[in-house]
Amino acid sequence: MGGLFGVALFVLRVRTSSNPPLPAAEFPNMMNRLFRKKGGFTLIELMIVVAIIGILAAIAIPNFIRFQAKSKQSEAKTNLKAIFTAQKSFFGEKDKYSTDFTVIGFDPEPANRYSYGLKTGCVGAQAVSARTASAGCIGQDSAKFNTAPAAKDAIAALGVQPAVANCPNCFFSANAVGNVDNDAAGDAWGITSNPSGATLAGTCGVDTTLISAGEPGNSYNDVSCE
Repeated sequence: MGGLFGVALFVLRVRTSSNPPLPAAEFPNMMNRLFRKKGGFTLIELMIVVAIIGILAAIAIPNFIRFQAKSKQSEAKTNLKAIFTAQKSFFGEKDKYSTDFTVIGFDPEPANRYSYGLKTGCVGAQAVSARTASAGCIGQDSAKFNTAPAAKDAIAALGVQPAVANCPNCFFSANAVGNVDNDAAGDAWGITSNPSGATLAGTCGVDTTLISAGEPGNSYNDVSCE
């Protein structure tokens, strides 16, 4: 609107002026001056905007990565609860627990990020078709996650305790370990059926070292520790 108003004033001035008409060659230059932008951003202003964007990115990006990593931990919690349910169902029929995933019917979906064990030291990348479930260890899916983290046992004594032969006076503990970010450390979780709960081993980045029966516990929080 301001530009059009200026043009109108210019035309009115030319028509009412006693001076000679403006030469045609000068008319485009006059129009350019009328419509030329009056101001812009200075270099300092642009630098301030860039600095603000950088500060916001420095705050937001790490928080987003942390949130993304925490969402990946849901796999371990879900599958450990599935192991607990499967073991309890098996115990209801046989009055004992098992160290064989095949016997209790636990078989996680392909593309699993975590390794699941009913014995210590269970970690590694395995093809889905070559899972060692009968030995109480299912490795992470090598087709999706080929590099396994270092072994971490969330609970020191895994499997059936004190032994399968002692059942029904027995309990079981299971483990899950996987990588949820880009470092070499592993994220470790455990679950137990021990009525007294279990003490988590090698804790880091967690707010408790004791878990109750049937509740997954995070012993080494890869999101907070590395």
